[in-house]
Amino acid sequence: MINNLDLRKLDQRDPDELQKLLHAVAEVGFLTVSNTGLDGDRVRQVLTAYSDFFHLPKVEKQKVDMSVTGSNRGWGAPQSEQVDPDANPDYKEVFDCGFELPAGSPYSDLSVYAPNLWPQSPPGFKETIQTYFKDASVVAMRVLRAIAVALRREADSFDNAFEPPMALLRGNYYPKRPIWAGARDFGIGAHTDYGCLTLLATDGTAGLEVQMPDGRWEAVEAEPGVFVVNFGEMLEFWTGGQVKATLHRVVGGAEERLSVPLFFNPSYDTNVAPPGSGERILAGEHLTHRFKETYLHLQVS
Repeated sequence: MINNLDLRKLDQRDPDELQKLLHAVAEVGFLTVSNTGLDGDRVRQVLTAYSDFFHLPKVEKQKVDMSVTGSNRGWGAPQSEQVDPDANPDYKEVFDCGFELPAGSPYSDLSVYAPNLWPQSPPGFKETIQTYFKDASVVAMRVLRAIAVALRREADSFDNAFEPPMALLRGNYYPKRPIWAGARDFGIGAHTDYGCLTLLATDGTAGLEVQMPDGRWEAVEAEPGVFVVNFGEMLEFWTGGQVKATLHRVVGGAEERLSVPLFFNPSYDTNVAPPGSGERILAGEHLTHRFKETYLHLQVS
């Protein structure tokens, strides 16, 4: 079962809510969270901005096509990603933007901090997305602090590792499942996320499926204003397996679907190796490697 948690209660360190959180992170790897301060109307504004972009003519979207860059900033066309090597490239479209660094930052030449590409239309798109990016990042850190407490750590034990974050905000557009789609075609194939924590807003349309501990696939739905939270490979080994990264997928169906994941990751040079292992796994090197496996244009370049 995927539990819904109250973020305000987690902020207050409610013991029952923290116990539910501990079960969610350790056993399931997924949860939903409410009462974040980002309500349904706010999320619908963001979803509308992405929808307006994705329904532009292709020639307009190609003006910010990430395939001509060496990074993951801008529009990703259908079949530009392949998260499951045993499946065909995903048929969804995406729009990616990342955490923007101040001028002269020592990280600015790294692909995971590449400059963003912004379309000229729809009007107000950049401002809407940037503001949401900032506010969603605050929510993600609140969740991460609650996880730290649930794991019997200091609440701020992760904070310094996110200065600056390698955060990536994505708009996903899943069209109706194509009539040509076969058994190896997905909106997004089965995968675990690569990074730390994912905060996902959706339009409420069914589609996301999570592999439960018993192996069955369970649908997860969340109306705008309720967020799906899951965890990536990085947080799993960073916590020595205390947090679980779980397989999930979108097969697609008879309706279009929009989702907006925030991939909230620590800074490039954070060592995310298991505690006490003596290993050195840089967060940025891990993400860069996984991105090159996923984005087809990075494989070509």
